[in-house]
Amino acid sequence: MLVYIDESGDAGFKVERGSSPVFVAAMVMFGDAEDAALTRDLIKGSAARQLHKGEFKFSKSRDEVRDRFFRAVAAGPFRVRAIVVEKAVIRSAHLQTDKESFYAFFVKQMLRHDNGRLTNAKVIIDGSGDREFRQKLSTAIRRKVREGAVRDCRFSDSKTDPLIQLADMCAGAIARSFRADRRDAYRWRDMLRPRLDDVWRFQ
Repeated sequence: MLVYIDESGDAGFKVERGSSPVFVAAMVMFGDAEDAALTRDLIKGSAARQLHKGEFKFSKSRDEVRDRFFRAVAAGPFRVRAIVVEKAVIRSAHLQTDKESFYAFFVKQMLRHDNGRLTNAKVIIDGSGDREFRQKLSTAIRRKVREGAVRDCRFSDSKTDPLIQLADMCAGAIARSFRADRRDAYRWRDMLRPRLDDVWRFQ
């Protein structure tokens, strides 16, 4: 089993100064390497690629690129689970001030609350953060997530990994659905709906 993880939003709490009010982490789950390869080919051969030659990132993509991207992957052999963190409900001073702890805590929460989906999974995460942080996060995921769920945790450069880009696009589509000020809030989440297992609002 292969699981790709990326996020939308940031770990900051200065919303009035530009921090995102919502943080979303999403994991894209594949039963095996063959399913992952097939989805990678769907992305590479998508109509979205005709309009967009670089890295797919939800926040930097035009609406037409998003539309074409999600049409291409809508029937792909993968499932998506996500955790949504509305920062207004977070009371922990530690999570409010330590960005690495914030990120690690909620990624682990998402993996723990998997409804039994993960089995001996290899987890691949967007390779942000310094080397020490990545090592700590990898160790914590392997040791503190449900026994038998995760066998390995590695990091990948989103610029060259279409499946990390897929996780980014999914996280972005879900995060957009929590923007009440946008009339197209659910536009891309609705396109992703056939692949959605769960969107968990953290309380």
